[in-house]
Amino acid sequence: MTFSIALAGKGGTGKTTLAGMLIKYLVGKGKTPVLAVDADANANLNEVLGVGAGETLGDAREDMKKGVAAGMTKDVYMEMKLQEAVVESTGFDLIVMGRPEGAGCYCAANTLLTQYLEKLIDNYRYLVVDNEAGMEHISRLTTNNIDVLLVVSDATRRGLQAAHRIVELADALKLNINRKLVMVNRTREAQSEVLEDAIAQYDIELIGMVPEDAGVQQFDLEGRPTVELPGENEALKAAYRIFDKILA
Repeated sequence: MTFSIALAGKGGTGKTTLAGMLIKYLVGKGKTPVLAVDADANANLNEVLGVGAGETLGDAREDMKKGVAAGMTKDVYMEMKLQEAVVESTGFDLIVMGRPEGAGCYCAANTLLTQYLEKLIDNYRYLVVDNEAGMEHISRLTTNNIDVLLVVSDATRRGLQAAHRIVELADALKLNINRKLVMVNRTREAQSEVLEDAIAQYDIELIGMVPEDAGVQQFDLEGRPTVELPGENEALKAAYRIFDKILA
């Protein structure tokens, strides 16, 4: 049974960085293999993980609309494209969903895509989805349970409000999610009490906070993969404590 964790949050909260930390954590703990799915329209999880980006599944949908090669059925074509889209690395594989669809009907392509993704997911112990604020990719990606929806907020009241709305959206879509958790990123020590008071005003479950960290900022500025952060990094250690609680 694959354990699935989907990350969501408004832009700029650092959820992709935290998704990379989560994958680093899982691989380091021997909880492999992991399937990482970049379902954000602004796809850059591969950069955080230090791997190349393969062909996106959005490209496959577009290509199928144009027609497939003679003698090849659409289902065989989509299975081939899915295999080509998988970027393999040590302990994890990565798939990039690609941008949302443009004009025209993608029903057949999406149906085939979901079918083969479900087959692929069964080969992994853990699934980590870096999602945008909307839940559409999550609802298409898996018809089974989502074990944990991890909503990332920044250390602002607006960020917490956005996290609350994302949780409400997941409920409105009637997704089968076992736990909906919120983690606050880039906090400062003086903010903790104020943030906890603000969180109490919303119907959300706080799992933990990750401090603002100069090392993480430096890695981002230099374009270095987050997975290369040293184990003594304070933000990484805080994130690992949160992941310990999630997977306890």
